[in-house]
Amino acid sequence: MTGASEVEWPAADAPSDCPVQEVPAAPQEHAVRMYGPILQRDPKELYREMRREHGPVAPILLEGDLPAWLVLGYREVHQVTTDSELFARNSRRWNHWDDVPEGHPLWPWLGIDHSVLVSEGEEHRRRAGAISDALAAVDQFELWDHCARIADRLIDSFAGSGRADLIAEYTDRIPLLVVTTMFGMTEEQTRNLIGDLSTTIDAAEGAGAAHNRVVDRMRALLAVKRERPGNDLPTRLLGHPSTADDDECAIDLVILLTAAHQPTASWIGNTLRLLLTDERFALTLSGGRRSVGDALNEVLWEDSPVSNLLGRWAARDTQLGGRAIRKGDLLLLGYNAANSDPQVWPDGTNAHMAGNHAHMAFGHGEHGCPFPAPELAEVIAKSTIEVLLDRLPDLRLAVEPEALRWRQSTTIRGLVDLPVEFSPTYAKRP
Repeated sequence: MTGASEVEWPAADAPSDCPVQEVPAAPQEHAVRMYGPILQRDPKELYREMRREHGPVAPILLEGDLPAWLVLGYREVHQVTTDSELFARNSRRWNHWDDVPEGHPLWPWLGIDHSVLVSEGEEHRRRAGAISDALAAVDQFELWDHCARIADRLIDSFAGSGRADLIAEYTDRIPLLVVTTMFGMTEEQTRNLIGDLSTTIDAAEGAGAAHNRVVDRMRALLAVKRERPGNDLPTRLLGHPSTADDDECAIDLVILLTAAHQPTASWIGNTLRLLLTDERFALTLSGGRRSVGDALNEVLWEDSPVSNLLGRWAARDTQLGGRAIRKGDLLLLGYNAANSDPQVWPDGTNAHMAGNHAHMAFGHGEHGCPFPAPELAEVIAKSTIEVLLDRLPDLRLAVEPEALRWRQSTTIRGLVDLPVEFSPTYAKRP
């Protein structure tokens, strides 16, 4: 087996419309709490334990002990993301809405604001098409140059000290600075955005209020663009014939901003960690054997920044991975778990990763990351890393790899900090 794209899938364990009463639902007392300290564990070992006990679909509890299913199997994730009629996107179908208090940390993720994430059918195709068209107008060569200028400016701010936390001072800042420029926003207009976006995506306390503040900023931005259009994403989205109104546009801009910021920042941070800790990439820092592109692709397989995505809701009773899924049940898509599924990669090696892009890091199916968003994210990530390695060629980790801390997020796999050391340099780029 050389890659997931070449897998011949075995027959599903049951047709999607077969009776489900013969397959018992998992008792809630065996469910795994997918929040809190458990998220600091090695996810690969956690997913192995869950597979051993539950198989490819495991019962879990989300914040507030809300029941859901974590889809661990590659085949099962592929099935769920392919069949958007059976495993639908609109959270209004959830059979546990009555148990969700207003202001719950997952509120922004549940899609109650009618964003493109929860739209379905023709409406989703219309809105996703408008987003794709707006993104396709971005010149990738200009984007690279813009990223490099921002990277140089940020490196200048710490290059003379010989030490830095690359998360707080570099990787967490660049994607937002790049994307907000694509939005035609000034740096003053981006004040506090990083904090609000991080609070929202981590489903931390105050996530609902933080999400609402970001929505309000997008509405204010659109009001400006109505009066003074520019060569930017909001103007293009506003002027697209498929855009219904400003409220719809504002919500979808929030989704674009959220998806572009923290996942891209974590992709960059996770890749830098790999480059700094894995001897296979050691010579890369001085222009050696393995490329930055290889490292970026390996991270999408091994430490995908979007580790789990909430979610899908069963449109009717069905079966998945030997489990009885009831109408209205919530499914969490385990992208990182699927990428390491031993049913797909039985040898347990990473030899399949080189040049193979069949990972689930950008999702799959009609609700996957819209084209050309993955290409734009790669431009941002690759330019950010290459400029850093060029400027600070002796970059090294300042702590033991085991001391690095991971975010307590069900959704995002990313570092809290990445302390590094290097030879101080005082030469600034023009």
